[in-house]
Amino acid sequence: MDILLKYFSDFTHAQVEQFKSLEGLYKEWNAKINVISRKDIDSLYEKHVLHSLAIAAAFEFPAGLEIVDIGTGGGFPGIPLAIYFPEVKFHLVDSIGKKLKIVEAVKEAIGLQNVTTQHARAQEIKNRKFDFAVSRAVAPLKDLLQWSRPLLKSSAYTFESASGQVLLHSGLICLKGGDLAQEISESGAKPRMIEVSSLFQEEYFREKYLLYVKK
Repeated sequence: MDILLKYFSDFTHAQVEQFKSLEGLYKEWNAKINVISRKDIDSLYEKHVLHSLAIAAAFEFPAGLEIVDIGTGGGFPGIPLAIYFPEVKFHLVDSIGKKLKIVEAVKEAIGLQNVTTQHARAQEIKNRKFDFAVSRAVAPLKDLLQWSRPLLKSSAYTFESASGQVLLHSGLICLKGGDLAQEISESGAKPRMIEVSSLFQEEYFREKYLLYVKK
């Protein structure tokens, strides 16, 4: 938990309590349904929660936005982002139902009001549009773009950053690692890339990236 406070100083008391609760909940549920590797569960805050919050460190989502988390697994990046942005609605989607059982249990336990779940593949979602799609190491960029584009609204938002006002168009924001040159080339997209190591200095975040592709 301390590693979160190292980078984020503006949590409310309620957010601190919600983040604190994650470790016990995930350890308890992971013993029943293995969604986080045994070696990673002890590094939950660094490798899963803080990694998810790289999106919050780089982007500001205004209240009222709707975001779909494609292939959320046990709830990453969706659960940490939903805690961080309580006025934003998150729809967490996965094709494996037992993983969503954990998401639902965590959501109920910490009182997250802004999370819904759906047992489906992204391409099966009908009659819903979102401002952004987020994802964490689920599939190649080419596939993520193909799945997310039909789900995205055509809209734009402004938010204040350290360097001034930023205009952000609806799009896909995904967390990726390693050498992405071939994957990006095959996608045909020209994503904006942010090195996670420029946000968080731990060794774990070397060669990890945020990719943003506007619709």
